[in-house]
Amino acid sequence: MKKLLKYTFCSLLFLSVSGCSNSLLDKEPISNVSGEGYYKKPSDAQAGVNGIYNGLQSLFRQNFAYWGEGRADNIVTRHAGDPAALQQNTLTPVINSARWDNFYTVISRANYAIKYIPQAFGTEDSELKRQLLGQAHALRALAYFYLVRIWGQVPLVTEPYEGLDQDLFVKKNTEAEVLAKVEADLILATENCASNYSGARNRVMITKGAAYAFLTQLYMWQKKYAQAIEMAEKVIADSQYALVPIEDWNNIFVKGSSTESIFEVGYNEVQPNNLRVWYANGSDSDYVPSAGFIASIEPDDLRKPRIYDVSQVQPRKIWKFFGQGFNDESPEPSAGNIVLTRLADILLLKAEAHANLNQPVEALDLLNRIRIRAGLSVLDQNKAQSQFGSLVGSILHERSVELCFEGHRWFDLLRNETAISTMKPINGLSDKRNLLWPIHEGELLKNPNLQQNEFYR
Repeated sequence: MKKLLKYTFCSLLFLSVSGCSNSLLDKEPISNVSGEGYYKKPSDAQAGVNGIYNGLQSLFRQNFAYWGEGRADNIVTRHAGDPAALQQNTLTPVINSARWDNFYTVISRANYAIKYIPQAFGTEDSELKRQLLGQAHALRALAYFYLVRIWGQVPLVTEPYEGLDQDLFVKKNTEAEVLAKVEADLILATENCASNYSGARNRVMITKGAAYAFLTQLYMWQKKYAQAIEMAEKVIADSQYALVPIEDWNNIFVKGSSTESIFEVGYNEVQPNNLRVWYANGSDSDYVPSAGFIASIEPDDLRKPRIYDVSQVQPRKIWKFFGQGFNDESPEPSAGNIVLTRLADILLLKAEAHANLNQPVEALDLLNRIRIRAGLSVLDQNKAQSQFGSLVGSILHERSVELCFEGHRWFDLLRNETAISTMKPINGLSDKRNLLWPIHEGELLKNPNLQQNEFYR
């Protein structure tokens, strides 16, 4: 990963110019190095794609937990700022997590790569060329998929900004338009990305399996259950992915690059993440497990002591990402990767799709694979109904525990249209328009064609 994140001086110069500054609309004309002038050989194309991964690293370092967990029911906070605003549902256009500039930095770098990678290879029909194009398309898709789930309608920009003759004040596109591009990009990635890469790169670079996994998430978001099942089956059939034993469960996150992992955003001691700040920073982390989450864990669940310090009356240590017994006052940097998707996620999404298609046998088989690993008894349809209200409810409960604090919970609530019923008793959430984030005021000031999301006007 260290090699992946190091650039030549020229690479850094190009990326600093082509990154569209720190905002979608804070654009400066390219005056030093143009995309056309930079992409001269295959190594330039590789550096350009490395730059997209670098942008992804910066993106998720800041707000990953806020977007995926901060508005949901599994955590509580005693911190001001974004943690309090999200938990109390008092979002405003000035909170940090309302910024989308880092998403558009990723998109800008991907747009340059997509346009100019062919030039770097000339007429050569290169496997590396196809792989790099596949990765660039997938990373752009990933950024847009998050944008839609957080803000709804967003500007769809698919060309690099290279001159003042281009439209500076872009308008929003519909969610359907953006998601159609996400789908097209991910399908292209499945056709062009490598099945695997050597060494640790295999989990921090987009593979075919990662593209299929993100297509599974996309189709589940769109309630296209048959398509989601088809994509999930391609992931499950890939022999490089397998559930780890419960003894190694924490190592999915502590060590990274496990057989269960499908795609991770890479970090190290030099470029750390914010997992410590969010979950295990002495007694002053942003988030701790909520009483409701703790009560939801079944008594015999082997994951419980691996998730948080069960010896504390009021648990303050979430050590899922750091290992049992982790000293949360340690000065060690938070160097572990952020796992965006893993096999358990895909198995449970496939189970959810089968349940929604009234295919309980298939759904229960997948659900029970996760439960058995956790030391829990298997469920049949009657037990699922009696314990969790429905088969879908039992799967969502399992996702809540198995994938806790990994950035899935809020999106699970949105996808299943249970965000209001879950959060209204906690923070009064009651208006569907309030499910979206506000657009940061900085973006609105720069672009007269952007309109604030309706709830926040």
